[in-house]
Amino acid sequence: MKHIKSLLLLGLLFLISPYIAAQTLLQDKLRNLSQITEIKPLESKEFTEKYVTYFTQPLDHNRPELGTFRQRVIVSHIGFDRPTVIVTEGYGASYALSPRYREELSKMFNTNMVFVEYRYFLESTPEPRDWQYLTAKSSADDLHAIREAFKTIYPGKWISTGISKGGQTTMLYRTFYPNDVDISVPYVGPLCYGVEDGRHEPFLRQVGTPEERKKIEDFQLEVLKRKATLLPRFEKHCIEKGYEFFGTMEEIYDYSVLEYSFALWQWGTPVNTIPANDADDDTIYKHFMVISEPSYFAKGGGNESFFVQAARELGYYGYDIRPFKKYLSIQSSKGYLKKLMLPEDAKNIKFDKTLSKKITKFLKKSDPKMIFIYGEIDPWSAAAPTWLDTSKKKNMHIFVQPRGSHRARINTLPEDMKQEAIRIIKSWLEE
Repeated sequence: MKHIKSLLLLGLLFLISPYIAAQTLLQDKLRNLSQITEIKPLESKEFTEKYVTYFTQPLDHNRPELGTFRQRVIVSHIGFDRPTVIVTEGYGASYALSPRYREELSKMFNTNMVFVEYRYFLESTPEPRDWQYLTAKSSADDLHAIREAFKTIYPGKWISTGISKGGQTTMLYRTFYPNDVDISVPYVGPLCYGVEDGRHEPFLRQVGTPEERKKIEDFQLEVLKRKATLLPRFEKHCIEKGYEFFGTMEEIYDYSVLEYSFALWQWGTPVNTIPANDADDDTIYKHFMVISEPSYFAKGGGNESFFVQAARELGYYGYDIRPFKKYLSIQSSKGYLKKLMLPEDAKNIKFDKTLSKKITKFLKKSDPKMIFIYGEIDPWSAAAPTWLDTSKKKNMHIFVQPRGSHRARINTLPEDMKQEAIRIIKSWLEE
């Protein structure tokens, strides 16, 4: 019996030893990267191994003597011989810690995944927080440094991808470092030309059907008309949540109404969920808060670093106040990003068009292997590079999901578009 138990134990060790060896090998390889200062194992339902690591980055890659910060990088492993997806997240990385998280392309093509938290978000925020080092070029430099380090572990093909601001990051990363990755897939990433770009307001005047647009505008007007009864609820809600604003409470109420149409279309909320104009105050207010809750305008929120970048070089959108002017406490919404959303130590930032010009020139003049995904009704699509003449490009493709929102992905495309996108990427990976 003892002999049988020994044989069973040896057999079990034989079966699991490749996994142990692979795990140990990856850990050794990670420890051998001089920039990584800490490695913590994570549970995963999708990968054989998963770790959160902390990668030392210069504040300014051109002047490393100015200091460093730690950037959170999550490494999810399938195999050293597999392709690798680098997720160019535009914000924080917390959601990627989930055991069940796996980015769409990594799942489709069974790839490793290197997930990079953007500088100045969550655990990747330098101390002290000096805004001068929060630039698009620095974020591209971060990605390049990580790619250079990890290519020693994963020598196969690389795909860069990101969603929304992460999609912007995918574009700018490919622009600054065109040869770092083999394939780029930015999702719903805008390319704005100014702090108030100017293309979003006309987009909202023609998106959807005339009936849908009227229902949305009527609801906004109704919320404004009921300001006397709804504003006290709004103010109570903000006090209970601990929100503080740069504007008055009535101004924030008005801006939340202006934001409503953008937010509703962005997330694809069905227009038929909008309450009728004769609904009671509770129904009107509840729906208003579901779509356009005012935390977006609160001081010190999670989007603060994004607003700084939007004001500096990423760009943003404006509001058309004309249909609502009769009921608004504000005379103009011009400059609202600076007034309401920038922290005090960033109020003097001025917009620089250099980045958008550089990306635009790169996309027009080059033909990298890139697939762009957008949603037809997403207001951010107003700033999509759909002006690209892809008929003259061999490698660049744009897919727009009919009635798609900011949630547009390859998996949400109509079946023929989805299969075409998958076929193209698969062919590139097999080259």
